[in-house]
Amino acid sequence: MFLTLTLLRKGIPGKQWIGKYRRPRAITWQMTRNTVKHLERERENEYWISRPYMTPEQEYCHATERRAQNWLKIKEAKFCNFPKHKHITDHLSHLNITKNWSS
Repeated sequence: MFLTLTLLRKGIPGKQWIGKYRRPRAITWQMTRNTVKHLERERENEYWISRPYMTPEQEYCHATERRAQNWLKIKEAKFCNFPKHKHITDHLSHLNITKNWSS
């Protein structure tokens, strides 16, 4: 039965471009060219990544001052719009009804 189905089968069942039994795409020369370009770009990136700009001794703590200044800028920007402190007497001053006007 399975041999008969495979021999007499015409076409791809369902959608032809998706699924388990899909039609394979033909590889064009543009696809090959794009893949080669991508691989060459990746090879060049690996070449440049493999040669470090700084030695590990130079890299150690090289940006601590800059990072500290950036953190201070962020902190100042965060607190510039912060409301002023309010004391409990400011909140409860409406309850102070026993105070005389003339004292």
